Amino acid sequence: MIFFDQQRMVFHLQGPSYSYVLGVRDGVLLHLYWGKKIPVENPWPLMAFQGDAASFDLAFSRLPLEVPTQERGYFGGRALGIINSQGDDVVSLRYQDCRIFSGKRPLSGLPASYAEREEDARTLEIDMKDQLTGACITLSYTVFRDADVLARSMYILNEGDDPLLLSDVQAAARLPLDDYEIIHLKGAWARERHVKRIPMAQATFTISSRRGASGHENNPFLALVKPHTTEDQGDVYAMTHVYSGSFSASVDVGIDGAPLMMMGLCPDVFRWKLAPGEGFQGPEALLCFAPDGLNGLSHRMHPFIRRHICRGQWRDQPRPILINNWEGTYFDFNADKLVAIAEQGARIGCELFVMDDGWFGKRNDDRSSLGDWVVNEEKLPGGLKALGERITALGMRFGIWVEPEMISPDSDLYRAHPDWCLHVEGRDRTPARNQLILDMSRKDVQDYVIGAICGVLRDGPISYVKWDMNRNMAEGFSPLLPPERRMETQHRYMLGLYRVLEEITSSFPHVLFESCSGGGGRFDCGMLHYMPQTWTSDDTDASERIHIQYGTSLIYPCSAMGAHVSAVPNHQTGRITPFLTRCNVAMGGNFGFELDLTKLTEQELAWAKEAVENVKKYRHTMQQGVYTRLIAPAPGKGRAAWQFQDEKRVIVCVYQDRSFPNAQPWRLRLSGLEEDAVYEDQAHHIRCSGGALMEMGIPMPAPWQDFESWVYCFEKV
Repeated sequence: MIFFDQQRMVFHLQGPSYSYVLGVRDGVLLHLYWGKKIPVENPWPLMAFQGDAASFDLAFSRLPLEVPTQERGYFGGRALGIINSQGDDVVSLRYQDCRIFSGKRPLSGLPASYAEREEDARTLEIDMKDQLTGACITLSYTVFRDADVLARSMYILNEGDDPLLLSDVQAAARLPLDDYEIIHLKGAWARERHVKRIPMAQATFTISSRRGASGHENNPFLALVKPHTTEDQGDVYAMTHVYSGSFSASVDVGIDGAPLMMMGLCPDVFRWKLAPGEGFQGPEALLCFAPDGLNGLSHRMHPFIRRHICRGQWRDQPRPILINNWEGTYFDFNADKLVAIAEQGARIGCELFVMDDGWFGKRNDDRSSLGDWVVNEEKLPGGLKALGERITALGMRFGIWVEPEMISPDSDLYRAHPDWCLHVEGRDRTPARNQLILDMSRKDVQDYVIGAICGVLRDGPISYVKWDMNRNMAEGFSPLLPPERRMETQHRYMLGLYRVLEEITSSFPHVLFESCSGGGGRFDCGMLHYMPQTWTSDDTDASERIHIQYGTSLIYPCSAMGAHVSAVPNHQTGRITPFLTRCNVAMGGNFGFELDLTKLTEQELAWAKEAVENVKKYRHTMQQGVYTRLIAPAPGKGRAAWQFQDEKRVIVCVYQDRSFPNAQPWRLRLSGLEEDAVYEDQAHHIRCSGGALMEMGIPMPAPWQDFESWVYCFEKV
């Protein structure tokens, strides 16, 4: 609901359990409240604004500006930065008009949240203008009927006579004055999204990516919590970005001690020239307040992403159990070897075979052929059609790996179009993994990629695509742009990529697309808008994956996480973990195998078949149910646990990391069950009330070896 008190100039936005309140005073748009749902009433008597023109700290430095800019002595973080033709960056935005309507408009050229029916959402648009320069902005706020998530974006239009230069485009949200801790997701390739929690200092805290991708190092997610906040209690204020490129997320603590959260484009690598009459659409930010801890945040964000970010016919369908050949064969394969692996996959019940890198051009290693999307018929006689038919004859779907955004210097495409990669004239072109990046800001490059990949997808019975991106930008500039627009390259690249993704995914709606970026280097809501799942990490080690999947689950649903069983010793860590534990960890996402099934023992094949049968039986609960973290994999605890729940059943997964001497039995308490309902796990001979399972807990054995795991399946009687 959105309420507008025109007499008092107050906007009150209400979700199922939150309120977000704005007010206009002397033409200035102010942020009045964000938090637990409150009644709609006059908030002005509760506001106290300090400072005046005669004080050292000018009034604007103390006002809770909804769109803070460089104006009249404001010195904090800026949501909008504009350099005008006079050479200064002063911006004085004043309220002009507003509109409230049902539904939600799409954002031109960008992914964004959506409402399937107009009655499912209400949108507020507020117009503001800087009279001197003619800079006009439209703020958009969408409230969803079924979700405690507020979607925000900003459109900037130049109605003046001179060009403007954008330097900052951020969504800003003020929090009440209090002590907080900052939670963010930190990592690197093969160890993405580990949870970090630090005290909020009286300073500015910033995480960012300048890589041209949201990145392995920092995820576009930030949360502020009270120090006592746990998984199940305490206030959580969180923001994320519906964008896949370079970003900045920050907490700026002002002179009054109250924090300002911001999420937007990274100002280090972004400038945008706005000629008179031109407009710029900023990416969307998602805001979520949860009064019931970090699980409360996840319980709000997971269904929102599934229902209002992900799209297409695969959005709500059970995800197929797959076998991918990458860690089983790498580049060393032919059609017969792939079919032999697929035959074993069919034997244990797999539903999809995925052929990874190495099927095109002269691609026998990673040194050539990216961009040459022509089948290597020496490996695959008869091409994708012949191999696909052999796979589908086994009763399985057929999928492939592609990396369309890249180009190998040793490729026919590069020899024909050496100017098609991002580069700086007169400087070395820096390769990574023996490849350069196509300049997706160019329409001719976009058209080539669309044509090449659509041609591949028409060439065989392909129903799955793993879309990879294995490096970030070095010389991230397009020489095709004039010098004054070179800093627009990274954002123009993303706009070009989004156009390519929209064209290809809409042309092949039956295909399940999975995003990959060297694993989880682009795990964000922008990519999930086009591809409903992401390869969570190139690290397939079960012990490491517990931490990665746990951190990812803070905001992203398990239906978005690819999770595979791989061989041991693990190819990334050398660690040896039990086969059953590898299966049980992979059950925490979209389940699959990434090894050579022909090399498994009969016992391992039997375990694999049992795991596949269990996933098929319970995947609706695991992919679409409520996910709750029970025990965090913190150092020293030695264990982790989570659960999945729907109206019929509860699946509980428990993992032991390192064993320790003289270990004693312990109990695991479940969460969110009906107290008086009866739940039964026949395999473990447990039948008791939900209240007992939550208060007394499941009796767990004392582990006697490293990396043990257990799965409990409770049916509601």
